[in-house]
Amino acid sequence: METKLIAEEIRSGKAILGIELGSTRIKSVLIDTKNVPVAQGAFDWENSFIDGIWTYPLDKVYEGIAESYARMKEDVMQKYGVELTKLRALGISAMMHGYLAFDAKGNLLAPFRTWRNTNTGRAADELTRLFGFNIPLRWSIAHLHQAVLDSEGHAPRVTRLTTLAGWVHHQLTGRHVLGVGDASGMFPIDSEAGTYVESYLDQYEALVEARVPWRLRDVLPTVLSAGEDAGTLTSEGAALIDPTGTLQAGIALCPPEGDAGTGMIATNAIAQRTGNISCGTSVFLMAVLERSLAQLHTEIDMVTTPDGSPVAMVHSNNGASELDAWVGWFADFARLVGADVSVPAIYDALYNHALTGEADAGGVMAYNTLSAEPLVGQEAAQPVFTHTADARVSLANAVRAQLMSIFAAVRIGVDILAEEGVRLDSLFAHGGLFKTPRVAQQILADALETPVSVGDTAGEGGAWGIAVLARYRSACAAMTERGGAPQALVEYLRDGVFAGASVTTLAPTPEGVAGYERFLEAYRAGLGGVEATALGACAG
Repeated sequence: METKLIAEEIRSGKAILGIELGSTRIKSVLIDTKNVPVAQGAFDWENSFIDGIWTYPLDKVYEGIAESYARMKEDVMQKYGVELTKLRALGISAMMHGYLAFDAKGNLLAPFRTWRNTNTGRAADELTRLFGFNIPLRWSIAHLHQAVLDSEGHAPRVTRLTTLAGWVHHQLTGRHVLGVGDASGMFPIDSEAGTYVESYLDQYEALVEARVPWRLRDVLPTVLSAGEDAGTLTSEGAALIDPTGTLQAGIALCPPEGDAGTGMIATNAIAQRTGNISCGTSVFLMAVLERSLAQLHTEIDMVTTPDGSPVAMVHSNNGASELDAWVGWFADFARLVGADVSVPAIYDALYNHALTGEADAGGVMAYNTLSAEPLVGQEAAQPVFTHTADARVSLANAVRAQLMSIFAAVRIGVDILAEEGVRLDSLFAHGGLFKTPRVAQQILADALETPVSVGDTAGEGGAWGIAVLARYRSACAAMTERGGAPQALVEYLRDGVFAGASVTTLAPTPEGVAGYERFLEAYRAGLGGVEATALGACAG
């Protein structure tokens, strides 16, 4: 019966489509009226390093969107026996930041420069000093200003600057707009006004007025909040998504968003004093603030939620890679002794055993710094495993130390926020580190002294998140047509999307909190020695 109901929803055009352009995959996810994913398709792609720039060819964007949509259509037909021809709404999400600049005729002026490029140091430093606001290397304004500083020939001809999501949205609708979350990775946002900080625009335009003929406020996309009208799919846009010609035009689009914003949606972490943390190769923590930070902190990125609330982003370059290497050694040992045990089982066994270790890891210390770590002032990479002479060097303490080290840099970043009075009531954790139930989740709760939730709500990631935002756009439009006030996004997610979500929450424990404080004190004390070792290795 459920299959028949879904088939009818698709046939009648009630389904919603989310398309996300990630760093390695372009993904299309179709959701039903209950916001449940019912079909999906994907296209794999990779960035290229060309002439010193990390980039993607834009023709691959067209190919990837069409292919992921075609595979999603096939999935619909196989599961429900229905040809997908119309949608209630759709949304576009993509990697934030970067540089896509166009002239007055819509010609691309330079190859797409992604967030991964770090050739913008001079520009980022100058703008950070000018605004008194942290401008990271990857932000669009840093890329634009670097082009101006370098006197690149195309810089005076820029008439439109946008992100990848913004460009795709423009191709589909003809509108030069951007969701506020994505826009906050281009240029600083005034959360009260819901658009770019006016005084910073004035300062920048005065800085470059002798070098370029344009005004920045005319070049940047119009900023929209979640739920606002972002245009409709044109016939040309429909043909880009579905070259077969079966997808109907006229579909409403939500404001295009960045992957940080759709990740917040996917984890229901957009209310003030909530946050989410993603743990993989690196660690990202997003904290939704009650107010903007009072002081400049170069360690902290400031962005916004899709409805414009200020968000502090704490980014640690180092995540679980060092721990993964340790697990690999145990897998090798298992093979050497002829044990038939899977790698996932080894992860589970080691993680669970770590919980039997001492709360402070018993004098065992690990630094997982495979990359430099700005949050702790480490300029060179140097992973270290060490311990005091009187340490209890057990397997449980060794693995626990590795797990605790993953959160150390982020905890130091969170301490910076705490100095500004920032507090989190809850944190949603996702990523492979949390696949083993309760282990990393409990250590993280103790490390940050904050309840940590884990669930399956983020399974489809950003593509699902932007589909939910498209559904929200449709709901807002329907409410406005009836003469009512649209429901706030926070309430819409709480009451309509996540009300029945399966989530496990662990609170910090007094012994765990005290143990992590002792561990962190020792971690901080050893940073100087780790840095000296790293610099010595580099010099050698």
